[in-house]
Amino acid sequence: MSYTTERVKNVAIAGHGGTGKTTLFEHLLFAGGVISRAETVESGKTVGDSSPEEIERKISIHTALAHMEKNGRKINIFDTPGSSDFIGDVILSFRAAEFALLAVDGKAGVQIETVKLWRNLEGRKKPRGVFVTKLDDERSDFNQILRDLKEKFKIDPVPFTLPMGTGPEYKGVIDVLNSKAYTAGAAGELEKECPVPAEYQDAVDAARERLIEAAAEGDDSLMEKYIDQGSLDAEELHIGLIKALAAHAYVPAFAGAALKNSGLIPFLDFMADVSPGIASATDEIIGSDGSRQEFPVDPDKPLAALVIKTTYDQFSGKLSWVKIFGGKLSAESEIFNVTENKKERVGKLYTCQGKKLEEIRELNTGDVGIISKSVTLKTNDTITAGDSNFSFLPLRLPEPVHAVAVNAVAIKDDDKLGEFLVRAAEEDKTFRYNFNAETKETVISGMGELQIGIILDKIRINQKIEVETHIPRVAYRETVTKKAGAEYTHKKQTGGHGQYGKVVMEIAPLPRGEAYQFVNAIFGGAIPKNYIPGVEKGIAEGMAHGTMAQYPVVDVEVKLTDGKYHPVDSSELSFKLAARNAFREAMRQASPSLLEPIMNLTVFVEEKYLGDVMSDLSGKRGKILGQDDIGGGIEEIRAQVPQAELLRYSIDLRSITSGTGSFSVEFDHYAPISGRIADDVIKAAQAFRVQEAEE
Repeated sequence: MSYTTERVKNVAIAGHGGTGKTTLFEHLLFAGGVISRAETVESGKTVGDSSPEEIERKISIHTALAHMEKNGRKINIFDTPGSSDFIGDVILSFRAAEFALLAVDGKAGVQIETVKLWRNLEGRKKPRGVFVTKLDDERSDFNQILRDLKEKFKIDPVPFTLPMGTGPEYKGVIDVLNSKAYTAGAAGELEKECPVPAEYQDAVDAARERLIEAAAEGDDSLMEKYIDQGSLDAEELHIGLIKALAAHAYVPAFAGAALKNSGLIPFLDFMADVSPGIASATDEIIGSDGSRQEFPVDPDKPLAALVIKTTYDQFSGKLSWVKIFGGKLSAESEIFNVTENKKERVGKLYTCQGKKLEEIRELNTGDVGIISKSVTLKTNDTITAGDSNFSFLPLRLPEPVHAVAVNAVAIKDDDKLGEFLVRAAEEDKTFRYNFNAETKETVISGMGELQIGIILDKIRINQKIEVETHIPRVAYRETVTKKAGAEYTHKKQTGGHGQYGKVVMEIAPLPRGEAYQFVNAIFGGAIPKNYIPGVEKGIAEGMAHGTMAQYPVVDVEVKLTDGKYHPVDSSELSFKLAARNAFREAMRQASPSLLEPIMNLTVFVEEKYLGDVMSDLSGKRGKILGQDDIGGGIEEIRAQVPQAELLRYSIDLRSITSGTGSFSVEFDHYAPISGRIADDVIKAAQAFRVQEAEE
């Protein structure tokens, strides 16, 4: 069945690990009539966690998508992973959904991933709500969680549902907007509607007043009426809540206990009747001139869609998840892949309930679906009806923070290993795979040890490829610290034409980051112009392997001052060889120095671990640049640390913070090293060259 744009709603459920997202997802599908029975995560049979690795570990690793119809509207629900290792799937879900629901544990309250997800949503200006889970657990407290949210995020959540009791006394919820109560369901039964108990009426009246205040924020005329008359009628309340939420003027809060099927029906009613749709939304595109522009979503425009995810299914093959931002996508139609500049014919089109595909004929603006067995499509590709002068802004993904070098134990498996690493990088865009020609290593990187471990385990189990891993080598650099000069004459006579070229040059240090500068100071034709390219090639070869540990040379100026040629025996090759040797000789005289990469590191930790983390960074030769309290009891530490000290930092930080800390890292600059550290680097490089020669 096809749903028109105004009838499609999309919500992404996100939150800290262990807050019950998949359980909530499963029971919402039960409440929406999609499944006849809600399974537990422990059973391994939930709609959300269907892959072997999810079932084994009992955690969400991939985003799951399912849908239902409620009050005549289609509600697409994304169930996202809680571990920061799989943040890529959370981000694609945020991009595809117009509303995000953060699950918050009724006892634990705001946790570190809650804070990071909140900041991500703030950056997107994405409307969001909060579902306080597990309110039937001992020591859970809905009101305390609301206070926690208010204190840590400087917002005042507006309750759409209120719990009736808490912990062992939990009985159900009250739907404030519709003035209904729902008692928690028995095992396998839906919650049941009942009158609002008298003892909760004062709390309901107060909460409804909050709803009216929030609705008034959505429209100037409603605000005027509220100020004048002190209230709004039911229709005005409904309209105001829709407008105010779309403008992110308030944060709705919901109470519930998913295992008791409680709090689900009021939330689904909210999704169908109040949550923002895509009709008034915009997305970002890159124009033909490279500028970022707003793209007003419009069902009357020609087809415009973004590939948000790629997966590979053993039965269905390659599956491309697409979000429609304009027009309509039909099965058996021709599309244009803007990114690849290629036309392609769409075969079958699907929507899904978890891993179960359901064939459909078309998708309208706002909807999310799957194209099967596409030839050209990959994640972040833009799809249009024909040639286009724009593309959608790619998913804003964080840079990888954990890397390992890998190789197949059996050399014959190397190519096959590479194929599956390429596929893994396409399925998860936060996972990277590349061959580092400088260090002669295949390096994979991602958001954490868990993510990388799961990918390698799949290759070992499914492809029967044994894989070895080790810490990657650091890409050091060499430079010079003073001016020096040298000359070199390349002369060879072996019968017939000989080889002759003489080069005189001076080298000098450049500021960090300037890389290389060549100055041709030849006068009087000492070296003819047609041989100068040979000189530059020789310098490039000399800079490729320095004189200390054969690392590339950077930040050096080379001035060609003189030379000599032979009218018969000179050639470009002669001058290349002369320049290469002259550069190396000059570098030996210019007090060469080793450089190491310095990274910008941002660490997010709970306040109680602050001292331990800062002490550890100091021991890693880190320079603390600053720290900030970013809310939620979370501290942000900014530092610069040598890359060599961060190769196992994801493991170190997990140990220090009991698994709660997280970080981001990016390259900043190269800095000199000397003394014992430089000596160790040189020895290690020499040992590597010996090993490489033996192999």
